[in-house]
Amino acid sequence: MRQWELTTKWYSFTNMNSGVNKTNLVNMQKKTTVFDAILSRRSIRDFTTEPVSTALLETIVTAGIWAPSGLNNQPWRFVLIRDEEIRGKLADLTSYSHVVRGAPALIAVYLDTETMYDAVKDHQAAGACIQNMLLCTEELGLGGVWLGQILKNRQQVNEVLGLDDRFDLMALLAIGHPLHHNQQSRRKPLSDFILKNV
Repeated sequence: MRQWELTTKWYSFTNMNSGVNKTNLVNMQKKTTVFDAILSRRSIRDFTTEPVSTALLETIVTAGIWAPSGLNNQPWRFVLIRDEEIRGKLADLTSYSHVVRGAPALIAVYLDTETMYDAVKDHQAAGACIQNMLLCTEELGLGGVWLGQILKNRQQVNEVLGLDDRFDLMALLAIGHPLHHNQQSRRKPLSDFILKNV
């Protein structure tokens, strides 16, 4: 099945079940498969000044919330950040300040500790959620990078965003329109990773 067929069905499904307004969803033009997106995704750290709309950010979050979670507890929560002053305060909390300042949008990904039931499973769910979001970012023609170094200042991040300790920061995603596509990456041979085929 071609990606445009998958996309049409996905839009209709999210519109019926997740409360996302269909008119706020962009038309995904790239006819790529999920596997194509996995192979072509790169961590983008340089962005143009073009803003990222709320509709695009909500589309990315929608992809995130359709990740699997244990008992379907859906423990993730998000803060969408485009305010320049807040981005500046967050930039001061990480050694990747140039990325945070240069990104027109940020998404802070949290776990709601009051909905968690198993720490390992819920952290795995957060990782699946974030990967969904990054793949959606790729499909939308945007760029993104998963920032984790800021977690050492998670308490200060919560203070900047006005959140209490109930919400545990998992990552900060920097999102924007890529300035270039010069990123290179490689992987070891598949045989290095498969322990057994029994």
